[in-house]
Amino acid sequence: MELSLLLFLALLLGLLLLLFKGHPKAHGNLPPGPHPLPFLGNILQMNRKGLFKSFLQFREKYGDVFTVYLGPRPVVMLCGAETIREALVDQADSFSGRGMIAVAEPTFQGYGVVFANGDRWKALRRFSLATMRDFGMGKRTVEERIQEEAQCLVEEIKKSKGDLLDPLFFFQSATANIICSIVFGERFDYKDQQFLRLLDLFYQSFALGSSLSSQIFELFSTILKYFPGPHREIYKNLQEVNRFIGHRVEKHRETLDPSNPRDFIDTFLLRMDKEKSNSHTEFHHKNLILTSLSLFFAGTETTSTTLRYGFLFLLKYPHVTERVQKEIEQVIGSHRQPALDDRSKMPYTEAVICEIQRFADLLPIGLPHMVTKDTHFRGFFIPKGTEVYPLLSTALHDPHHFEKPEFFNPDHFLDAKGALKKNEAFIPFSM
Repeated sequence: MELSLLLFLALLLGLLLLLFKGHPKAHGNLPPGPHPLPFLGNILQMNRKGLFKSFLQFREKYGDVFTVYLGPRPVVMLCGAETIREALVDQADSFSGRGMIAVAEPTFQGYGVVFANGDRWKALRRFSLATMRDFGMGKRTVEERIQEEAQCLVEEIKKSKGDLLDPLFFFQSATANIICSIVFGERFDYKDQQFLRLLDLFYQSFALGSSLSSQIFELFSTILKYFPGPHREIYKNLQEVNRFIGHRVEKHRETLDPSNPRDFIDTFLLRMDKEKSNSHTEFHHKNLILTSLSLFFAGTETTSTTLRYGFLFLLKYPHVTERVQKEIEQVIGSHRQPALDDRSKMPYTEAVICEIQRFADLLPIGLPHMVTKDTHFRGFFIPKGTEVYPLLSTALHDPHHFEKPEFFNPDHFLDAKGALKKNEAFIPFSM
């Protein structure tokens, strides 16, 4: 009996200490928001239909800038095109930090172009953009790699001979193969076992990352990281992908020709060699592996899912499909592949692509940012290190920028003369 009482008292004391430790402290003059509970934050005030539904309800009460406690940590939410642009563009330096995605943190640890911060992010981003742009200086361009894969995709679909076909696997394979071509310098056959394993690891990880368990892990990762869960499976999967990339890097080292870089890995290796005497360089093996992984991480799921939505909308709205087909026949015809130069001559097709991205709304909550210094924003004080979430969906459905945002309508991106028009609220993947 005494032992049971002691255990109960110890458990009660531990819980009280946890609650005290997790009690939200004052964080400057943060924007208003629902009152949080110790440790739990605002989780009990969330809508059962999901976090985003809850955020929209909080917006109605507190305005376009408000604070929500996700577990014990405060997060500032930004709503509407003007608010998001004011933060991420007008005060870009202050809001340029990367927030943490807990399930990815054990793998990336602040390395790689997607999850890096500060000068590291600037250096890797500048290099990655320049490398993509410079493909074509005597080398195969990114456009040519996409054209090659598009042709392979068409040939695979033709094999069905008009039978019913689930295109999911082909869309996933095509998008992953384009990134393989850019990073590794080669594409894979759709039946290649290594390639199929790579696909499986990626899409397993994406599925686990979007599960309810992973969402709960994001709220309470400081405690849950010590217990089994999807975060461990994601880490295991991505480590296997990293080993695959590492083997490819070693093969590239053995066959590297400095006068003829074949792909992203070759170009990075040459930069590593150029800066090997610089002890502070960001061009080292770890950033090469994790930047390569970042390109897959950022490009595969979003692109293949956009393709799926695109085909769905074209099936649902045949009058849109008919106009796209007519424009394709007028500009490209049936005897050559589409080229990037055709884009400026096809405003309706471009408008349809933009509307697919807007209406699909793949990232309603953008990647988390973090303020890099104490920041004054719209009359509020946001302390350095506070996470900030841009709610991109509120821009994509802003009635001030889109006449009928709840409807699929390519005219949202066309002017009265049928020419393509720029829309400041069109930020499907942030700014």
